[in-house]
Amino acid sequence: MANYIQLLAEQQEGYLGFESARNELGISVSYWKSLEDIKNWKQQSEHQLAQKFGKATWYRFYKVRICKVEREYEYGS
Repeated sequence: MANYIQLLAEQQEGYLGFESARNELGISVSYWKSLEDIKNWKQQSEHQLAQKFGKATWYRFYKVRICKVEREYEYGS
């Protein structure tokens, strides 16, 4: 499901990227050009169905944060 949702997100207006890490705690971050693009993604019908399925099947808790990235840099490769 995660792969399908990522492919779906990539087709949406304003999509910039996606990062995910899984261990004991799963973290997924999607990047968007604007708050309007985030709102549209939240309202996308297949995304909403996936969220309902995830709540019923996999998740007993999750958290959403909407943040603005002011700067990014990295070290190494």
